[in-house]
Amino acid sequence: MAKVLRLILGDQLNSKHSWFSQPDRDVVYLMAELRQETDYVHHHVQKIIAFFLAMRDFADTLAKQGHLVRYYKIKDADNPQDLDQLIPRMIREYQIELFEYQLPDEYRLDQQLTRLCESLSVPSNTADTEHFYTTRYEQRDFFKGKKQRIMESFYRMMRGKHDIMMEQDRPLGGQWNFDQENRKKWKDDPEIPPPLDLKRNVESIYHEIQEAGITTIGRVETQGFNWPISREEGMALLDYFCKHLLKHFGDFQDAMDPREPFLFHSRLSFALNSKMISPIEVNNEVVAYYESNKDIIHISQVEGFVRQILGWREYMRGIYWEYMPEYADINEFGHTRALPDFYWTGETRMDCLKHTIGQSLSYAYAHHIQRLMVTGNFALLYQCHPDEVDAWYLGVYIDAIEWVEMPNTRGMSQFADGGIVATKPYISSGNYIQKMSNYCTGCHYSHKEALGEKACPFNALYWNFLVTHRAKLESNRRMRMMYSILDKKDPQQIQALVDRAKYLMEHPHIL
Repeated sequence: MAKVLRLILGDQLNSKHSWFSQPDRDVVYLMAELRQETDYVHHHVQKIIAFFLAMRDFADTLAKQGHLVRYYKIKDADNPQDLDQLIPRMIREYQIELFEYQLPDEYRLDQQLTRLCESLSVPSNTADTEHFYTTRYEQRDFFKGKKQRIMESFYRMMRGKHDIMMEQDRPLGGQWNFDQENRKKWKDDPEIPPPLDLKRNVESIYHEIQEAGITTIGRVETQGFNWPISREEGMALLDYFCKHLLKHFGDFQDAMDPREPFLFHSRLSFALNSKMISPIEVNNEVVAYYESNKDIIHISQVEGFVRQILGWREYMRGIYWEYMPEYADINEFGHTRALPDFYWTGETRMDCLKHTIGQSLSYAYAHHIQRLMVTGNFALLYQCHPDEVDAWYLGVYIDAIEWVEMPNTRGMSQFADGGIVATKPYISSGNYIQKMSNYCTGCHYSHKEALGEKACPFNALYWNFLVTHRAKLESNRRMRMMYSILDKKDPQQIQALVDRAKYLMEHPHIL
């Protein structure tokens, strides 16, 4: 019988982990598809399919390498569906002498496994996932004693520490950040290559999920599921991004178009967040490709990508571990509204929301500006409870794991943390959406109008938000210009905007 039981969670599919350097018949690896994971929030059906397929592929790979693997599928009759029952059973069955697990990246699982280990009949050990650039609390320690917490300073430290895009002590290209150059609207040119074809038939596993009685959201084309479910496919997607998309990524990373759900984005987030591929090898590959192709790729394209992986992704993880569990309950504005029903259907006359939500339901995907400035922007202006927003984002996106979803949603998108993540609320009227997207053309509403039945709802909701939360926001230096504009408006017009916004919030069905 095996002496050591090692647990592998669904987002710990790192085949390069030191655990797997060589087979050991005294070690049994445990993997399981559990209702405790499918049911804590309503997930997109493609998210569940992707995790189950990736987990099964990973287990098969380990077994072929000679490792001893015990795998439970969702419909196995002897699957207890939760870790609290499964792990003690495995310890008894295999006469285990030591239980080991990699540190989870979600607080709830970290707490569950800590409690469980206290009750086990055998000792336990933890291991790092060997995935991130940083440890859990490295960022907290970096900012300790500093007056300001700014992602840019963390990003610059990370560039220097890991020698990424550096020339001695200076940033490659003479500046740290090319964000100002990366805000172009896409207008049919340059041409967007079709996504890398990873399509497979998932009808069988889709029926397994249905038969198990799991409640899901979204939809799936069972004959053409197109997400990576192995390390090899993740690396193929990375190679495709470098060769076909990187040269335009930075320019159009904020652009939005109803016909193009992916534009020049990499679609690597699921492979990254499940740990099939690592941020280190992703950044190394992208920078190396740029170094060999400087004649066709400008540094701004590469820096914009590296900043998201090396800077923002690691920064959000640091925020999560520093402020949990209190972070999950912060509600700076005291918002209480439920999300409108169209967040689950896409049925609205606002084209930006119709397309962004429709895309999210069809592909389990939207890029960062769609999430921040369309669905998130509306939810904030509509004054939805951040718990509602968190649950929707955590469920609908294939890459959403709480450590990355919650700081982005509750912090960046909803400003519910009062400024821990962002220096101001990311809100806008319809003008920003018109500036960065092709959604407004042909929309039922006019982004130019603030009042009237044809006026873009974002406009009245925006000014109402400023009025409602003036006491909290007017001293914010980044909001002063907007309050200056508000103060120049006629009081009767302001009241009309407030009245219109309140009517829209009380009658979401008309939207």
